[in-house]
Amino acid sequence: QVQLVESGGGLSWPGGSLSISCTSNENIFFFNTMGWYRRAPGKERELVADINVGGVTNYAESVRGRFTIDRDGPKKTIYLRMNSLKPEDTAMYYCNARVLSRSYWGQGTQVTVQG
Repeated sequence: QVQLVESGGGLSWPGGSLSISCTSNENIFFFNTMGWYRRAPGKERELVADINVGGVTNYAESVRGRFTIDRDGPKKTIYLRMNSLKPEDTAMYYCNARVLSRSYWGQGTQVTVQG
């Protein structure tokens, strides 16, 4: 059973920085793609950023240039490094891992940006 455990997040001022991480119990290169989604109150879940097994990254337009997704294979962990945070980045952030037709989710970690 794949398990994804997020950590990090919390509260930031606008313009601040936070990092969140997602640790898998499986080799992360087992997955075709790993990434981060978020859901703000009253909104649909949206893709924030993902990275495929080849290392190609993809970002939502709203976070491009401010957020960076990266990974550490030996630690079985992916990260989302968030800079220049805005109040509209406030959401529950979920780690996702996909392999073939299967998709796995973490429990989520809250990011709140307020000043």
